[in-house]
Amino acid sequence: MIEHYLPHVPALLPELWLAIGQTALMLSISLATAIVLGGPLGLLLFVSAPGQSMARPALFKVLNWLINTVRSFPFIVLLVALVPFTRSLAGTSIGPVAAAVPLSIAAIPYFARLVEQSVREVPRGVIEAAQAMGASELQIITRVLLLEARSGLTLGLTVLAISVLSYSAVAGVVGGGGIGDLAIRYGYYRSRPTSWL
Repeated sequence: MIEHYLPHVPALLPELWLAIGQTALMLSISLATAIVLGGPLGLLLFVSAPGQSMARPALFKVLNWLINTVRSFPFIVLLVALVPFTRSLAGTSIGPVAAAVPLSIAAIPYFARLVEQSVREVPRGVIEAAQAMGASELQIITRVLLLEARSGLTLGLTVLAISVLSYSAVAGVVGGGGIGDLAIRYGYYRSRPTSWL
């Protein structure tokens, strides 16, 4: 069976390498944005929650609502809704760089929620011990919460990367490039679902 597809592989290799490169570009931009913006947002969500030493209930409610609202949008709807913003920011609404804009917008609250969940699993006693030793809030965040939650944060980053990879395939279908674009052009439009093999 595989022998039937082997003659098509050399002709498709340049397209495949281009698609993989475009997908890697989308992934790297959106993951970097999620780490830089979503990480601090998740920490802010945690420290502003009721019951924490820096509790700000109004701020927590606004951030929590914002994160839940953006996360509840299906990615394809978010992608289309952000076309004007993407065009103003990237100069175009198609291509891998343009697709990285809605991918980043989707990844930021997703990672923020994963960060909040990871640091929430740090035992309360560890935080109280740090406070009893006179640690400042910044020291508690950087030297206690982040260190104690690093395995959960690593797992969260892995989950985020897999989710963004699947979102990038959707973005490719509507003009973002990458593996989604290659699959739709060579697999669906030509009615050859396995032509990329």
